[in-house]
Amino acid sequence: MSNNKVDIPELTSENFKFRKEVILLQLGCIDIDHAIRKSEPHITNTSNQADLAIYERWERSIRLSIMIIKSEVPADVRGSIEHHENVKELLTTIEKQFQTSQNSLTNTLIMKFTSLKLTTMKGVCDHINKMLDLASRLK
Repeated sequence: MSNNKVDIPELTSENFKFRKEVILLQLGCIDIDHAIRKSEPHITNTSNQADLAIYERWERSIRLSIMIIKSEVPADVRGSIEHHENVKELLTTIEKQFQTSQNSLTNTLIMKFTSLKLTTMKGVCDHINKMLDLASRLK
């Protein structure tokens, strides 16, 4: 990881897809995306040292990937996500959480847009600006 301070926007439902790609890129760059790319290696009593090394790499990949992914998620969302031992399941759960948030935000914006009324003649410009803002947020 780098010591350079970068201003990273908070993960939200609006930027989730982009931030997910950035997180996966980061995991790949520091070579801990093994748990995302490969399935769990099976260890038996007869497994040799090479098999054990592959399993340990996979297990380390899981631990670090989960820590990095959770560090990117805002604290209020992190509390509603149950504990996962599988990185793919964790990403799916986070995506569902943000999708639910996106759906409720969309419904709220639609209700605001449809109920917005012009109350005075002086506020036509303000009214148009509010409608344009809501329309752009809905897109």
